Amino acid sequence: MDFEIIDFHTHPFLTPDENICSHKEYCDMSAEHTKRDMEALGISRIAGSVISNKSRADFPAWETLKEDNDTALKLRDLYGDFYIPGFHVHPSYINESCAEIERMADKGVKLIGEIVPYCHGWRDYSCKELDTILDCAEAHNMIFSFHSMGEDEMDAMVEKHPHMTFVAAHPGEFNEFTRHMERMKKSENYYLDLSGYGIFRHGMLRHAIDCFGAERFLFGSDYPTCNPAMYVGGVLLDWTIKDSEKELIFSGNTKRLLAL
Repeated sequence: MDFEIIDFHTHPFLTPDENICSHKEYCDMSAEHTKRDMEALGISRIAGSVISNKSRADFPAWETLKEDNDTALKLRDLYGDFYIPGFHVHPSYINESCAEIERMADKGVKLIGEIVPYCHGWRDYSCKELDTILDCAEAHNMIFSFHSMGEDEMDAMVEKHPHMTFVAAHPGEFNEFTRHMERMKKSENYYLDLSGYGIFRHGMLRHAIDCFGAERFLFGSDYPTCNPAMYVGGVLLDWTIKDSEKELIFSGNTKRLLAL
């Protein structure tokens, strides 16, 4: 069976300064090659935010984050339907973040993230400043994709926003995965993308599907940091997963959440 594959978790780049791959000199990378390389693996669409090396190094002011968001829109212009842009918000810039939510909503963008706090000088998902931003995001039917970090803080964020749609990145090892499962039990609006480490633990995905159904999991790779071939194979070649479940994970759930 052929599967449509949408990579929910990527960080595309327009220039080399925005390419966060640690070994890019060996990978023949460019903005044009991204589409070529992903389609060679059967991935027909990608989603996610731009994270420039500049912002990683400088813990940026809002202007730098907005540049990354503007680059995401430029990449949408370049790629067309191939790319679904995600954008950044920041709890140190409440008014600016809410204005950015308004701007992106007007442009038909409904994905915040992946948010990666440690790249941008903050760490606490439970802070009251982020609460205000999430209230604004919920009012615009946004989806909040976020890097997994700070178990107690993630618990608090999800508990305080029961109607917000959250997509956590990275299943993690056993203890982290168990905490994700606990949040999924408490909130039907909590999803998990399969990027990063965790999926390579044999049986983990089958266990998760048995607990919650395949509808709560999204395919993601964290490209260009990670090799998407590993994640395609991790789902496609897993004989414990039914074709109907693979179809939901690869694209069905993302299409439903993003109304594609």
